[in-house]
Amino acid sequence: MNVTIKQIRAFLAVVEVNSFVEADELLHISQPALSTTFKNLEESVGGKLLARSTRTLSLTPEGEIFLPVAKRLLADFDNAFIELNELFSLQRGNLSLAAMPSFASTHLPQHLFEFNKKYPAIKVKIHDVIAEDAIEMVQTGKVEFAISFDPGTSDDLRFETLYSDRFVAVFPKNHPLMQVNQVAWQHLIDYPFITLKRPSSIRLLMDNILAEQDIFLNVSFETNQLATVVQMVATGLGVSVMPSLYKQQMQALNLEFRELSSPVISRRVGIITRRRYPLSKTAQAFAEVLQRYYQQLLL
Repeated sequence: MNVTIKQIRAFLAVVEVNSFVEADELLHISQPALSTTFKNLEESVGGKLLARSTRTLSLTPEGEIFLPVAKRLLADFDNAFIELNELFSLQRGNLSLAAMPSFASTHLPQHLFEFNKKYPAIKVKIHDVIAEDAIEMVQTGKVEFAISFDPGTSDDLRFETLYSDRFVAVFPKNHPLMQVNQVAWQHLIDYPFITLKRPSSIRLLMDNILAEQDIFLNVSFETNQLATVVQMVATGLGVSVMPSLYKQQMQALNLEFRELSSPVISRRVGIITRRRYPLSKTAQAFAEVLQRYYQQLLL
């Protein structure tokens, strides 16, 4: 059986106006073409849908049963293309993305605000998870993309840099480091140090670079979240090093922060996507919001 949408439209048009002559005008096709289309439909379904005489048209019992089915099929077909058009034109849709907490709680809200102003009908689901989990969600297809640190060389991931984030030293007000004009890593070894647990990518990066410089910090406290690190510094338990992404939280807690030197450590922040998997129109639109913003910062 090979019934087409064209045949279903022809059937419904004839039933609606109860005339082949008026139906061909409604469909903008010739009467012979309409007759052929209807004949092919009846041959496909295996029997007559209309009882025809020289003066009247009426549905056969089978035609009566098929009529509501045909209406539903045509409505579903038309609605599917309306919905598809709305998706491509961003009049509706869903977006699911992952973002590391340091970005999700600082920069991301302003980007979401801009995106929502332009595309208010798009529903957005944010997974604010640690960088390692954000990468895993992209790899498994749970989200279309993630905003996180550069995951390094990968066969199945693509990374597009948005900006570079430099690590800063953070400590309470009235701390002795307030007297240091240019804080270096060596200045931190004299104080209890608060940091993330391994295998955090931030912790591993920091440990590897400092080991090359023969700098070994006095690690007194370890935790899983940067937000916890900031709170512990604010309590006076020690000093730490944070991505500059966390400046807002540090300022809110009345903490001091200084750019670090000797060595300078930074990480690229960007958009992580799966290779060979194109982004949806919705995801592309949000990625463009991010790209425009950070490109302007570089001008």
